[in-house]
Amino acid sequence: MNINENFLKLKAGYLFPEIARRVNAWTDANPDKKDRLIRCGIGDVTEPLPHAVRDAMHAAIDEQGIAETFHGYGPEQGYAFLREAVVENQFSDLNISADEIFISDGSKCDTGNILDIFGPGNKIAITDPVYPVYVDTNVMAGNTGEADENGAYEGLVYLPCTAENDFMPAIPEEKVDLIYLCYPNNPTGTTASREQLEAWVAYAKANDAIILYDAAYEAFVQDSSVPRSIFEIEGAHDCAIEFRSFSKNGGFTGVRCAYTVIPKSLTSTTSTGEEISLHSLWNRRHATKFNGASYPVQRGAAAIFTPEGKAQVSALIEHYMGNAALLRKTCKDIGLNVFGGENAPYVWVQCPDGVDSWGMFDKMLEEAQVVITPGAGFGAAGEGYFRISSFNTRANVEEVCKRIAAI
Repeated sequence: MNINENFLKLKAGYLFPEIARRVNAWTDANPDKKDRLIRCGIGDVTEPLPHAVRDAMHAAIDEQGIAETFHGYGPEQGYAFLREAVVENQFSDLNISADEIFISDGSKCDTGNILDIFGPGNKIAITDPVYPVYVDTNVMAGNTGEADENGAYEGLVYLPCTAENDFMPAIPEEKVDLIYLCYPNNPTGTTASREQLEAWVAYAKANDAIILYDAAYEAFVQDSSVPRSIFEIEGAHDCAIEFRSFSKNGGFTGVRCAYTVIPKSLTSTTSTGEEISLHSLWNRRHATKFNGASYPVQRGAAAIFTPEGKAQVSALIEHYMGNAALLRKTCKDIGLNVFGGENAPYVWVQCPDGVDSWGMFDKMLEEAQVVITPGAGFGAAGEGYFRISSFNTRANVEEVCKRIAAI
């Protein structure tokens, strides 16, 4: 019996469980302070599900109690009512059809599972800092070598995102096959302009590359000039896959629902040069390994696109972006360099001189009893920064701001 030894290449722990381990050790050592702890690390929502979503889910549960309206297995790709609502409300003018939408239980799952349809030997470009799932799932799939002392893996092309390049990496000089882009960005909270995305699409088309575009935070964009979808860019239908989620805008982190968009025009080649539809490959993978999100959850997701749902989601986004504005201001007021938080729910902050990322994590935990995310956990280029999540109650954020100002 053999195991997948690629798992042994992974670093000691996925970032967020490692943070949880350290926080648990601190609370065990400081039981008198644990009630003061405020968590601004993991990007988990705090506000209740919108009424429209809850009402739709209640109605769907009631349907499940009646033989005539009971639903068992649904279509693995998602119910037509949700796929059509997604297209009508998110992609109505972007030449996307309902059968190019695949409903799932989370974009985290999809960004990892998408590797199933790509073979070995691809050269993979990863932005740095980066959402750790992109890296770790490639390690698990055997697409990398070992990690060096800085945690960088052989076989990946790292694209540094720094303050100097406005957290948009330079186009690679070499040819790559798969490109991970996330905008609005996690962790830096920054955005990509139309011109920047046009350059990436031009590169992908010229090099027969595929862009894996994570748009999980598109609903938080406040600037109308910032693209919300890669498919706003001409030519992207021939070189991009987009991932979206209901987790952050609709509060579905505990309910689980997302979707992936794969245009039918998107193809790649076999080793013999045959053109193959990636849409058909993902459809086959999805139908084989997934039984579909539950009927009540999909009814709840569809309710987000009703007039009531849109208004309630808008209020949620306003709440979280209000939190982000408070956190940005506080960090700037004490003299720190601050990025993001204007079109995304994350605030990316440069550590004070002489303090590294994990040192800042310890300082915030010890002195303020606030949990933040160390930038180094997102990659080598994240060293010297930390991320604060605006997903919290207003009272907690106001208290966090007071504590930050006092340290």
